[in-house]
Amino acid sequence: MKHGKKYNESAKLVERATLYDTDAALELAVKTASAKFDETVEVHVRLGVDSRHADQQVRGAVVLPNGTGRTVRVAVFAKGPDADAAVAAGAEVVGAEDLVARIQGEGFMDFDVCIAAPNMMGLVGRLGKVLGPRGLMPSPKAGTVTPDVAKAVTEAKAGKIEYRLDKTNIIHCPIGKVSFGAEKLAENFNTLLDAIIKAKPAAAKGQYIRSCVLATTMGPGVKVNPNKIGSAATEA
Repeated sequence: MKHGKKYNESAKLVERATLYDTDAALELAVKTASAKFDETVEVHVRLGVDSRHADQQVRGAVVLPNGTGRTVRVAVFAKGPDADAAVAAGAEVVGAEDLVARIQGEGFMDFDVCIAAPNMMGLVGRLGKVLGPRGLMPSPKAGTVTPDVAKAVTEAKAGKIEYRLDKTNIIHCPIGKVSFGAEKLAENFNTLLDAIIKAKPAAAKGQYIRSCVLATTMGPGVKVNPNKIGSAATEA
């Protein structure tokens, strides 16, 4: 795969075979950002689990202390007082049957997070084939199916992110923008990794965190030493 001149210049700053400590990796990732826009910093963590087995799933949500740097548009499925609470908390889109109709009939998808009151899930279930593939289906594990929709909206706006395994046993998550600087990114990184470590399935054997790579939107990957991430990272 061919890369541009800026990418190649940035890549020269990274020793490909080196496993960096977290702070050094983040400083390097910030340094390699060369785009004219404020690039997102992402974490890619490969775990020693098998996502094909139900007892080895790793999924959850966590509020990053410094947010993600993104403006998050929130849609809420709710009625009555729940709907009023969602609007008051700042949700951009609130509805029930009417919202389902917009999504099904008009292809309306102008939101980044989808939250539902528990009594709405019978309705929301109709949208599984639309919301599921986009990672937007509300879920109790992610805290997006909840009786306290106002709190869920507030957390989503504050920088709550969901982490989950893909089919290759890797978790991909944003932890902020390059403009945050290495210190704030480190706080977000540590919060996310602590949550992933605490979510370690009992059925997982061997080294849990197999590899960890940091990268900006347009930059090269920077490898983080998995043995230096959290106290539980390498427990058998």
